[in-house]
Amino acid sequence: MALTFKKELDNDATIAVWEITETEDELKNLSSIPSDEMEEISYINSASLRKQRLAVRALLSQLFDEKVYLSHHDNGKPYLENMVTNISITHTEKYVAIILHDVEEVGIDIESLDRDFSVVELKALSDEEIDDLDDDKRNEQLAIYWCAKEAIFKRVSGYKVDFAEQIEVERFHPHGEGELEATFIHKDGYEEEFELNYLTFDHHVLVWVVG
Repeated sequence: MALTFKKELDNDATIAVWEITETEDELKNLSSIPSDEMEEISYINSASLRKQRLAVRALLSQLFDEKVYLSHHDNGKPYLENMVTNISITHTEKYVAIILHDVEEVGIDIESLDRDFSVVELKALSDEEIDDLDDDKRNEQLAIYWCAKEAIFKRVSGYKVDFAEQIEVERFHPHGEGELEATFIHKDGYEEEFELNYLTFDHHVLVWVVG
């Protein structure tokens, strides 16, 4: 089994990360997947995406003693039909990650640093955030910016969010792990403050937000 780590946070949230090392059949055997969801997964053309979906299920089976029913709202936000637990899910080709909290809303995002994040600078960062970039760690910093904004986007469950205009991340310098401060500006002008955490491991960036 490839449960990479499970972490209980001080704010009572749980984070778990699964490294995808198994075959599709092995992942199926590690979880109990409802027939309708299994049929939906079978229609996915990409083998990598099928394994990511199956790995999410395998991870859920590790986190819960009883069978859970995973569904999605119209905006794509996941929820558990038979659990009063807030959940956010993210995945790359190599890892899937989940964050849970019984009360607070949550958001999580993971990205591989093998990806070129230069396009993020153009479509998701404000001029001020671009000015704050460090040349020596530019791609890693862009990855953290992107993951932070994605995590907040998942947390607020908004529609048509402008990442550059509506999500502001305070200046930071990558240090392997740390905290971030950010503001989400609602369309009515209301500003909501968030504190996030980030972690880099195995050439990946993981960012999460609770509350």
